Amino acid sequence: MPLDIKTVAPAGMEASGSEARFVSGSILRHVVVMSATGAVGLMAIFLVDLLSLLYVSKLGDSTLTAAVGFASIVQFFAISINIGLMIAAGALVSRAIGSGDGAQARRIASSILIHTIIVSGLLVLALLPLLDPLLRAIGADAHTLPIAKRFLWIALPSNLLMAPGMLFTGLLRAVGAAREAMYVTLGGAVVTAFVDPLLIFTAGLGVDGAAITVCLARATFVLVGWIGVRKYRMLKSPRLHEVLDDGSTVGRIALPAILTNLAPAMASAFVAHALSGFGTTAIAANVVIDRLSPVAFCGLFAMSGAIGPILGQNWGAHRFDRMRGVLRDGAVVGAGYVLVVWLALALGAWPLTRLFELDGVAADLLVFFCFVSGPIWFCNGLLFLGNASFNNLGFPLMSTGLNWGRATLGTMPPALLGGALYGPRGVLAGIGFGSLAFGLVGITLAVRTIGTLERRAETAKAKGVPQPAIEASKPAEMAL
Repeated sequence: MPLDIKTVAPAGMEASGSEARFVSGSILRHVVVMSATGAVGLMAIFLVDLLSLLYVSKLGDSTLTAAVGFASIVQFFAISINIGLMIAAGALVSRAIGSGDGAQARRIASSILIHTIIVSGLLVLALLPLLDPLLRAIGADAHTLPIAKRFLWIALPSNLLMAPGMLFTGLLRAVGAAREAMYVTLGGAVVTAFVDPLLIFTAGLGVDGAAITVCLARATFVLVGWIGVRKYRMLKSPRLHEVLDDGSTVGRIALPAILTNLAPAMASAFVAHALSGFGTTAIAANVVIDRLSPVAFCGLFAMSGAIGPILGQNWGAHRFDRMRGVLRDGAVVGAGYVLVVWLALALGAWPLTRLFELDGVAADLLVFFCFVSGPIWFCNGLLFLGNASFNNLGFPLMSTGLNWGRATLGTMPPALLGGALYGPRGVLAGIGFGSLAFGLVGITLAVRTIGTLERRAETAKAKGVPQPAIEASKPAEMAL
């Protein structure tokens, strides 16, 4: 049966599509509610990820901790591609809902699901034969490489489950079903929290047990996500010609978004490589920082995902004043959140080193991160807001350019210079300076992007030309 907005959306979204959930009411409330529910789900994932690392660290071998870190970086590349497809789904579906085209929302959701399954499978087939050179390139040595490689041979194939599971969370957020999207990640988190210690310690599987748990958690993601999208009738039986026809529309957003999200993965790999010169203990500290940061600052990640549907629906309704309000309120909420987290990290710095059994260089590096993380992550949050705006408003290449600029100019030269002058601390400090610069540039360009769209809409209106927001964007033609 044809999908209408009332069928897909939670209460409050009009069937006519003239007024969707996010085009009225308090902007601040929408940002906070969507971010909070997203943060709970992300916190659950990131926290059990951190717990998994904690369990591995309790095995008493920093080599195992470093190996899991190297494996996580390779998985980060696969997850980055999944995120790009999720962003495309959220952007296109939310625009369709905002402009009142429920049938298009259902069609594009079904097409992207097929694209996602195909891409995730091809990605696994491409990465598995390349594990040796990839792990060596990011700093794995004779001790850590076989452990990381075995972990990936177990966990990486489960990307076939992770990809559609992540897609389902994007589709649910696109219709404002934040609670159901949260359940997807919570389900996987609960499985991880219970199964991880059983396999690592009770069954004596060690790192292999952690990898098996990853697979079970991802199976839970896709199961719970499927239940959610079925509840909102967001999918239909895919037709081959529609899947093929929608490929170009999806690609115009997904490909730049994938490139955008590959940049942090590349930066993370470079940082691991830079720190590998200071020994396994420095790598172990970096692994803890990489797992601790998402837990501490998950609200920023959640907010960047939350504002996409809000911006998309308001763009579909041509509410440019509210779009600017989303960025303003997002920055204010982000600032308050970072301040609280920064204080908590500063107070808990030394206890964290004891918790993860870090000492020497590793402990020093973690404490340094805790004391300098606040300003760095606030600017990361501004860049996240900018990227979410570009990806959802038809300027995905802007996001790609900024992320790769940060991953190269904002990471490599300052990290190398900082490392040469001040050792491992200097590597982190150099990355921080790059984050500050690119965060400020990102939010400034996002505000200008909304102004550009508003001027285009006014010009089209003056000429009597209809400009449906669902029309596929051509970023290269949209000059700021």
